Amino acid sequence: MKTKSGFPKILVNSEICHGKPVFQGTRVMVWQILELLEAGMSAKEIYSGYPTLPAGAIEAALHFAAEQIKGFSYVPFSKETSQTQVFA
Repeated sequence: MKTKSGFPKILVNSEICHGKPVFQGTRVMVWQILELLEAGMSAKEIYSGYPTLPAGAIEAALHFAAEQIKGFSYVPFSKETSQTQVFA
């Protein structure tokens, strides 16, 4: 099933993979695909290794991650706490 944007739906269900986001109809978690991309795997290698991934899954994972980051903000507990947070 596709969304209006043409990406496969990403599903979050507390009874599937402990509530981690997965691609609908699979148990492939979005973070797994993002880590494979980070490790340098090509889209062809990923789709070959995960034949249940729907077309557009990689783009959907990137879009999902970007949308999550848009809503992220760091709020220090106090003025004494560093105003900068570095993520490795």
